[in-house]
Amino acid sequence: MSPFQEAVYAVCRRIPRGKVSTYSDIARVIGKPRAFRAVGNALNRNRSKSVPCHRVVRSDRGTGGFARGRKAKMALLRKEGVNITRGKVSESCFFRFV
Repeated sequence: MSPFQEAVYAVCRRIPRGKVSTYSDIARVIGKPRAFRAVGNALNRNRSKSVPCHRVVRSDRGTGGFARGRKAKMALLRKEGVNITRGKVSESCFFRFV
């Protein structure tokens, strides 16, 4: 695993259950603000259940991709209490890194 992937996974683990963050927020937190696509690629390669990659969504509040499919991602998020309407995550469900 690369140092970049380790950093992405460490930040992703900080997102609490029932909250989401964005690919660009994670990129910003790890000090690579333009690497939002690379964050998505790293999360797509994740195979560890300890990394809640389903909690990362697009900046436009769309759910984005998921290795097991978009419907599975939305089901996991809803199970955690994330409100999704017409494919968009409610603004109140976003986790803000401090």
